[in-house]
Amino acid sequence: MEETGELVNSIIDGAMTRLRPVLMTALVANLVFVPMALNVGTGAEVQRPLATVVIGGIISSTLLTVVVLPVLYRLVHSKTAI
Repeated sequence: MEETGELVNSIIDGAMTRLRPVLMTALVANLVFVPMALNVGTGAEVQRPLATVVIGGIISSTLLTVVVLPVLYRLVHSKTAI
């Protein structure tokens, strides 16, 4: 924050720096579970719900990391600075 001189610029720079690694990790993890989610063979009654929950968790955690966490940091830091 001291290098750029502004909190918002620092938050945006940090979020943009972490965007690609977070998205790549989520994409690879989701690609592993897609065949399980589309499975119709033996054991599908166990694999499909599990894969669906894991895919949903990965998507929601990605959104939380990329969008919600920077917003929360801004809110918390602005209250402590006052």
